[in-house]
Amino acid sequence: MSTTISDLIDKISKLENQLLSELEQQQKEFKYKIEGTKVKFDQASHKAHSRLRVALLPWLLSSKLRHILSIPFIYGMIIPILCIDITITCYQHICFRLFRIARVKRSKYIALDRHHLSYLNAIEKFNCLYCGYGNGVMSYSREVIARTEQYWCPIKHARKVVGTHKRYRKFVAYGDADNYKSQLIELRDDLREH
Repeated sequence: MSTTISDLIDKISKLENQLLSELEQQQKEFKYKIEGTKVKFDQASHKAHSRLRVALLPWLLSSKLRHILSIPFIYGMIIPILCIDITITCYQHICFRLFRIARVKRSKYIALDRHHLSYLNAIEKFNCLYCGYGNGVMSYSREVIARTEQYWCPIKHARKVVGTHKRYRKFVAYGDADNYKSQLIELRDDLREH
């Protein structure tokens, strides 16, 4: 990998750490703590949030018709999302064991915590659960597929691809035939269970 690419990867890593630091600052600003898997607001914040919640009937009456008409299409997506979740989970538990690839911890990708916010009504909480699950399944699936790609075909594309996964940075340059075999071994070793 070229020095310029390595430098850019280092800069990205530093920016990711800076982002985590900023998120920790938000915890202080909005007065909550994470205790294990639970999020705890201080009592004053919790009471203030509860006062801001809009009751169901006024919330429904203020909803736009286009939002109501979209409900069957939005919630109907739960079926393919569940299918992806189940099949990706089965796939990785079978194939990753065969390839000796460390399995992806599903719980790291699916965060269901926004429904605990007291300023949301029941429908908003359900929507947050739905979106958290759907996006979590997609992130989890992406990591499983990214590890599969790193094992079988860790070569960058010739053209620019928008939204590549984080493992893509390490892949072998397109056309780098001299280093492909040695880097393939290194990239596979990087996936091993420890």
